[in-house]
Amino acid sequence: MKKTFYAFAIIALTATAFTSCSSDDVEPTTVTIDSAQPNGTFTASANGDFVEENGSGSDGSAALGTDTDGTQFIEFSSDFTTNFATGTVTVYLSTSDTYTADPGSGNPDLILVGPIKSGGKSYLKVDPTAASKFTHVILWCGSANVPFGNAELK
Repeated sequence: MKKTFYAFAIIALTATAFTSCSSDDVEPTTVTIDSAQPNGTFTASANGDFVEENGSGSDGSAALGTDTDGTQFIEFSSDFTTNFATGTVTVYLSTSDTYTADPGSGNPDLILVGPIKSGGKSYLKVDPTAASKFTHVILWCGSANVPFGNAELK
């Protein structure tokens, strides 16, 4: 009977140690991905060619620009390709060619744009609009936790 009580006490203490409901807990940030397409003419303000990383086969180019309404988008070229083995690759705008996440407080030098599901010409809406300090498009494979490529926007 003592052994059963000790085992139960250890399980209860372990469960308590790994669960917390204090007001200090950080809530995850929710990002809504907008699948809207450019309205009217897309005008690129900067573009760059992808540099492949980690054997992903990333190739093609990306452009950052606005449509007729002034809405900001990333445009992927018709020859854009990367490894879609997991279904999607996550696209970020960054101030450098390196993906640097900071889950605890966020990274002001990194903006999540959204997932891309296939190669070829496509658009991702950038919301909120990215400041001019963002100079790179990063392709990130979250399931493998590795970059698949980046394009410096010039």
